[in-house]
Order: sequence, then structure tokens, then C-alpha cells
Amino acid sequence: MNIFLQFYKSLFSPKDIALFRHQGIGKTILYVFFLTLLSVMPAVFYSGSAIINSLHAIDETIDSDLPDFEIAEGQLHTDKEVPVTLNKDNFTIIVDSTGAVDPSALSDSDNTIALLKNDVYLNAAGQEQSYPYTMLTSGTISKNDLSEFLASADSLMPIIIPLIAIVIYIFAAGMRFIELSLIALAGLLLKNALGKKLEYRHLWRMSAYSITLPAVFFTIMSALQTTVQNGAIINWFISLIILLLAIKEVPAHKPN
Repeated sequence: MNIFLQFYKSLFSPKDIALFRHQGIGKTILYVFFLTLLSVMPAVFYSGSAIINSLHAIDETIDSDLPDFEIAEGQLHTDKEVPVTLNKDNFTIIVDSTGAVDPSALSDSDNTIALLKNDVYLNAAGQEQSYPYTMLTSGTISKNDLSEFLASADSLMPIIIPLIAIVIYIFAAGMRFIELSLIALAGLLLKNALGKKLEYRHLWRMSAYSITLPAVFFTIMSALQTTVQNGAIINWFISLIILLLAIKEVPAHKPN
């Protein structure tokens, strides 16, 4: 059975998921990478779009609206005694050399870039990143330097966006494998309760297919940019229910 047919069957058939426990581990790992690729596509698309839009918005705003600033010795310096906040094209730019803005207070805001006292903060399509100035440069950066850098960075987007996509994908794949390992551990309790003769390796394979339905659901929600309340709990609950149904489809062990 090819990987696409397995994907289709895993959406509704615990019986087929139970049969997948005998397949090679390589094919199961390939399926996990495929499912991860599918699930990160909305995040990659919106993150890339947000970064491109933010560069354009900042480039248009930096010369006319932002105050003069300088980043030296890992800190931001301006002549403003209060934070400066600008909103342009659904994008928020914050310049704060006072240390008054807490990055944790920006987590609920979308499409935001903040030049804070000691680091630069970016929130694009729900993906938060923060980089200290000392990691970005050991010298001095002025407002004019940043303007010139953004102009050159725009031409590098065909390279930068794929690199960001790879980072997101690798991180998501790592988290997916951890999730599967934990679900398979919970499956040990379920198989003992049901009296089924299954090993951890069988349960890991079955778990890889049990997460298909919630993964597709949350991919659709991400594509629609819709937040699901208690999403992690829902994801785990549905995955465990499907795994439970798949375990029940395994024939009971009959001792000799």
C-alpha cells in the first residue's frame, strides 16, 4: 500500500491502522515526515508572506516615521524617553530603548517587529523569534545602515524563505517524533488494559497513523488562521482514541 493510500485509510479506518503495525519502520518514518510536511505548509506560507510584507512595510516606514537610533555594544539607543509604536499595513513596528516593553506582552500580536533595548523581537503568523543584538552584530548599526540592509535583504528572499521553511520543518519533525513516542508509551497502558499482545515497536507504528486525523484537522485550522482552544489536549485525546480503536482491532492473544 503506498503512502497516499495509507494516509487516506488512516483518516477513518482503525482496522487498517492495526494492520500497519507489521510494516517496516523505514516506511513508517517516511510517513511521519510526509505528515509533518503537510502540517507545516500553512505555517511556512504565512511566515514567508509575513516576513516579505514586514520587510516592505519597514522599508517604507523606516526613513519617514522611525526615530533615529543606533545599536552599539548590544544595546539600542534613541533620543526618545518612551517607546515608539507604528502601525502600517496590518504590521506593527515598535522601537523601545527604555526597556519598558516586555516581549511576553507581544505574544498575542501578529505581524510585529520590535527593536527592544537588548534584542530584536519578531512575531510573524504566530511564529515568535527573538535575537539579541550581540548575536546579530559586534559593531554599530544605525538607522541608515538598517535601511540599506533591508533593501539588500529583499533580493535574498528566494534564499531566506526556503531556509526558514527547512528550520520550521526540522523543528516540527522533531516534535512529531517526540509526540509519537509519548503516545506509544500511553498505548502500552491501553494494550495491557485490553489484553492485547503488542510490543512498543508495534504501538509506535500504529501511533504514527493514529495522529493523521488530528494532524489534518489542525492543518486546516492553521490554513484558515483559526485558533483552536485547548488544541494540544484535543490533539492528544483524538490520537489516543484512534489508537485505542486500532488496538481493539488487533486479535486477542491466545496462549498455547
